[in-house]
Amino acid sequence: MILYEYPLNERTRTYLRLEHLLHRLGTLVPREHPLDHHHALQTLFEILEVGARADLKSEILKDLERHKHVFEGYRGNPAISEVALEQLIARLDRCYTALRDDEGRPGHALASVEWLQTVRNRMAIPGGTCGFDLPAYHDWQHRPAAERQADLARWAQEVACLAEPVHLLLQLLRESAIAQKVYATQGQFQQNLPQSRTFQLLRVWLDPTLQLIPEISGNRLLVAVRMLRRNGEGRLEHAADAEAEFEIHLCH
Repeated sequence: MILYEYPLNERTRTYLRLEHLLHRLGTLVPREHPLDHHHALQTLFEILEVGARADLKSEILKDLERHKHVFEGYRGNPAISEVALEQLIARLDRCYTALRDDEGRPGHALASVEWLQTVRNRMAIPGGTCGFDLPAYHDWQHRPAAERQADLARWAQEVACLAEPVHLLLQLLRESAIAQKVYATQGQFQQNLPQSRTFQLLRVWLDPTLQLIPEISGNRLLVAVRMLRRNGEGRLEHAADAEAEFEIHLCH
């Protein structure tokens, strides 16, 4: 099954982008090839770009605090494991404290590293990191892999305060899912959402043997999935003949 996720608000969209970039950075840094480390730097700069939002840190802190208050309300409930509950509340506390105590925006310290800023600016130019443009960067790429890995790990640590809070918030969101088996008729599916709940994320599980690609749209009132298929020229077209069963998760 292939999982497609669609955020239903801007905050969840930002969290998903950060999760994607942080995972990619964590994958690239342990590798040894200079090209992998070039893409690791690109990814780090993308994280800094996403994390530059002035309200991002406060939004994460508010979400962590909101979840903590909700779970504290479960104390004394005989249907809830007290050990697991206390561990989760303690983890929320750790994430909150670590992010709160990190002064300024995540990664702000990297702005004072002139060499990094030069590389960042040149990466915005097609082919801008050629050896004749950035001889110092060319030299860095030819240093031992362990040295490059140490540099990248040190720079990545400046945005590490985002990793666990974002991962935890998305984990809790995904675990809140209401799962449904649904059916697309003539390549279309649409569902009105109940007004009593605010859903933040739609997850679509699709069998790859169907050779369909979901075009997802949604807001607080409804979600829609339109099935697409590649034609002989590689363009996507509405699969009007598709009659497909698939699974959706509505997360709130």
